[in-house]
Amino acid sequence: MIVQGEDLGAWTMAQRVGWDKLTPAQQWILESILGLEPAGEAEQPPARRTQADRWAGHLAAARQFHAREGHLNVPRKHVEDVCGVPVKLGGFLDNTRRRAAKLTPERRAALDALGMRW
Repeated sequence: MIVQGEDLGAWTMAQRVGWDKLTPAQQWILESILGLEPAGEAEQPPARRTQADRWAGHLAAARQFHAREGHLNVPRKHVEDVCGVPVKLGGFLDNTRRRAAKLTPERRAALDALGMRW
């Protein structure tokens, strides 16, 4: 429900998920006046992936694409499906090319092994 431009459903979920960060007074108000309770384990958002995890996922997608196609000339909008997870491989490779100077030697070598065109 949107009221005065604010999504009350999103706000409510944010309060429930962030319950432990609220002061006791805020928790009391939400509980006693609005009838809200802390979010259960099933309602908690998944943990954020680290940069290393994201890199590993993109590298796995690049390896999968290379194994199937024999090259790494991926269109910018290409999305690779890795074990049921969509990976925006084209955008990742394009952005990586632009930031090539900032890559660690290990990461650059991993992409060079796949025939990455810089």
